[in-house]
Amino acid sequence: MSSEIRTCQNCKTEFVVEPEDFKFYEKIKVPPPTWCPECRMVRRMNFRNERTLYKRKCSLCEKEIISMHPEGTTFPVYCHDCWFSDAWDALKYGVSYSEGIPFFHQIHNLMLRVPRIALEGYQNVNSEYVNFVWFSKKVYLSPSTIHSENISYSKSIYHSKDVIDSVFVHYSELCYEGINGQKCHSSSYLLNSHECIDSRFLFDCIGCQNCFMSSNLRHQNYVFRNRKVSPGEYKKLMQTIDLGSNSQREALLEEFHLLVKNALHRFATIRKSVNSTGDIITNSKNAYYCFDVEKVEDVRYFTQGLDIKDSMDLFGAGDGAEFLYDGVNVGYKDSKVLFSAHTFDGCLDVQYCDYCRHSQSMFGCVGLRNKSYCILNKQYAKEEYEKLVPRIIEHMNNMPYMDRKGRIYKYGEFFPPELSPFAYNETIAEEYFPLTKDEALERGYSWKDPEPRNYQITLKTEDIPDHIKDVKDSILNDIIQCAHWPLGHAMSKCNEQCTQAYKIIPQELDFLRKMNLPLPRLCPNCRHYQRIKQRNPLKLWHRKCQCVGLTSENKIYQNTTDHIHHKKDQPCPNEFETTYAPERPEIVYCEACYIREVV
Repeated sequence: MSSEIRTCQNCKTEFVVEPEDFKFYEKIKVPPPTWCPECRMVRRMNFRNERTLYKRKCSLCEKEIISMHPEGTTFPVYCHDCWFSDAWDALKYGVSYSEGIPFFHQIHNLMLRVPRIALEGYQNVNSEYVNFVWFSKKVYLSPSTIHSENISYSKSIYHSKDVIDSVFVHYSELCYEGINGQKCHSSSYLLNSHECIDSRFLFDCIGCQNCFMSSNLRHQNYVFRNRKVSPGEYKKLMQTIDLGSNSQREALLEEFHLLVKNALHRFATIRKSVNSTGDIITNSKNAYYCFDVEKVEDVRYFTQGLDIKDSMDLFGAGDGAEFLYDGVNVGYKDSKVLFSAHTFDGCLDVQYCDYCRHSQSMFGCVGLRNKSYCILNKQYAKEEYEKLVPRIIEHMNNMPYMDRKGRIYKYGEFFPPELSPFAYNETIAEEYFPLTKDEALERGYSWKDPEPRNYQITLKTEDIPDHIKDVKDSILNDIIQCAHWPLGHAMSKCNEQCTQAYKIIPQELDFLRKMNLPLPRLCPNCRHYQRIKQRNPLKLWHRKCQCVGLTSENKIYQNTTDHIHHKKDQPCPNEFETTYAPERPEIVYCEACYIREVV
C-alpha cells in the first residue's frame, strides 16, 4: 500500500495518508479521513473544556455546584453524585433510528436532552474547583491532574505535591513555574528540566542540584550562570540574588529568556523511545506525530496520554487501552472505541458515543452506563443490533450530514464542531490554536463572549508590595488588578482569557513565603497562557541540523568538540522533524550533534 496525497476538506491544504495509516484503517474497518491531521486535532479539542468553570445548580438535586457547563444549557447538568446515581436512567431518552434524517442530526438531538456530568473527576478530596482530575487532594484550578496533592493554577500534573503555576510536571515536589519536567524538588522557573533539586532558572538540565541561570547541564552541582563554582562561592553569589523581589524577578526573567534563546535546543525531546516522531515522548515505541505521551506503542497522531497501543487520532487518552480512533477523553481500559468523546472505563466496540461508561456494543449513545447493544440510547437484542449498525453506516454514507460551512460528514468522521456543547474559546483548542472571535466564527466554531465581572478592584498592580516579606495576611482579602487589564481601559492588552482581576488564596501565599517568591502580577489565566507560549506547538516541520562544524549556523554557539560528521568547516547533513519552526531564532541540533555537545 503506497501513500496518497489528499486535500483537507476543512483547510483545503494537502496532506499525506501514509501506508501505516491505511493499514490501521483496514484493521478497524473505517474509511480514511477527509480532514488533515491538524484539523482533526482541533476538531477533537473543541469538545474538551478543562479550565472554563461556572457556578450553577445541579439540575437534579438543585445544590449549588461548579460545572464546565453554565446555567441555561438545553441539557440537564448533574453533580457527580447525581450523575452516577440510580435516580435517573439514560435509556429513557432513547429513540428509534430514522433513515429520513442524517445521523448527526439524530445524535445531536440526543446530546441536547441527556443529562451531562458537571465535572470530570474521581476520588478527589477538597478539590471542588477542578476538572479532569483523578485520585488527588487539595487541587485548585488545575486540570488534568492525577495522583497529586496541594496543586494550584497548574495543568497536567502527575504524582506530585506542592506545585503551583506549572504545566506538565510529573513526580515532583515544591515546584513553581515548572514547564515540562519530571522528578524535580524545591525549584522554580525550570524549563524542559528533569531530576533537579534546589535550583532556579534552568533550561534543558538533567540531574542538577544547586544550580542557577544555566542551560544544557548534565549531573552538575553548584553552577552559577553556566559557570562551575565551589559550594561556598555559590552560596555567596546566591546571596546577591533576591528571589523574593518582583523587580529582580522581572530582570531575571529577561535574562532567562535570552539564555534559552542562545542555548542548544535538541530537535525533539524523545526519551527512552524508538522509531518515534513528535515531542515529549517517553518510554514509547512506534509513536508517530505524537506529543506529550508516555508508554505508548504503535500509535499515530496522539496528544497527551499514556499506556495506549494500536491507536490513532486521540487527545487525552489513557490508560490500558487499544484500538482507539478519533477520540477525546477516551481509553481507560477500553478497546475499539471510535469517534467518541468522554467515553471510557471498560468500554468495548463503541462508536459515536458521548459520556458513556463501562458499556459495550453501542452506536450513537449519550450518557449510558453498564449497557450493551444500544443505538441512540435504545436497547436492542444482540441480533437486531448487529443487523442495524451496518444499515446505519450505509445510511450515513448515502445521506451525509452537511454543516453550516458546507463540510460533508459521512461515516468515518468525528462529530462536527457545531455539535460541541462548548464555545471554541472555552476549550483547549483555544490554548493550542488560538483564534479571535471572528476567526472562530468564520471557521464554523461557536464563541462565548465573557460575562460581565464588575470587579471592585481594591489593589492596583503597581501597589502590590515588591517583596514577599512585605506582604501582609490582609492581601487575602484584596481583589487585585491583573497587569494585562489596566484600570480605565475597555480592552485588555492580551488575548489570554484575562479575568481582569484575581485573588491570592491562602495555600498560595504560604507557598510563596516558604519558597521566597514574590506575588504574581497576572491573573491565573494570563499566567497559564504565558506558560503555554513557552511550550513548542503541536506541529512538526522538516528541517536540517544547524551545526556547521565549528559553530552553530548563526555563529552564536561555539562547538566544544568534534562532531560525528567530522567536518569542522562544513554543515551537518542530518535532517529531522521538529516542533521548531524554521523562522524561530533558537539553535536546533540533531540528536548526534546535540549529544556530542551536551551529553
